[in-house]
Amino acid sequence: MESALLNASSSLISSNNTFVADFGKVGVLGRTFQTSLCGKYSILIRNTGAASTRRATVTSVLGKKVTKDIVIPDPDYRIPAVLLGAAGGFAYADNLAAAAPLGLLGLFLLVQATRVRFVFDEESLEVKVGDQLEESGENAFVGGKNSWKYTTFVNWELWWPSFPILVYFKETQTKPEGQIHFFPVIFNGKQLYDVMVERCGSSKTSVPK
Repeated sequence: MESALLNASSSLISSNNTFVADFGKVGVLGRTFQTSLCGKYSILIRNTGAASTRRATVTSVLGKKVTKDIVIPDPDYRIPAVLLGAAGGFAYADNLAAAAPLGLLGLFLLVQATRVRFVFDEESLEVKVGDQLEESGENAFVGGKNSWKYTTFVNWELWWPSFPILVYFKETQTKPEGQIHFFPVIFNGKQLYDVMVERCGSSKTSVPK
């Protein structure tokens, strides 16, 4: 019975928001429902090939992708918006020397916010690209894959709690003496902080209110 449903057309949608879709060899059975405490959620049960490997997935209506093992903070565009606004102000005042670098940086971060994703799985943090979560390649500055196990984290910080600008962490996976990484916070700062505390342990000084 279930296999027949999983091979059905993706157009089979009923009035109670239960749907069945077939994407090649992967079938997805899902239900959307409303709760008074947590908002609207979609529950997906995946059946992959003949192995019948299943895992329940919960995706919030706000866009935060959460499974039992994986968390991906939402993108955040506040920093690019501030930089572009400042660039516009300097341009209006005919201060092109200040407007140009701020504008370029703002545009760069705006593009990065639409494509770069922090993916937190059970064991590691990995930087991926796009909605399909493609590999980001080697780190342009220190080499190696953009993936680090939580067990190698020495410390991490989030600056600043009320308006996070940078996230910093130091890990010993890249090199034994420790490698420092800085990333602009182009993700939801609260979601980022919460998952970092959960997976990496408490930060020494960063405590968002």
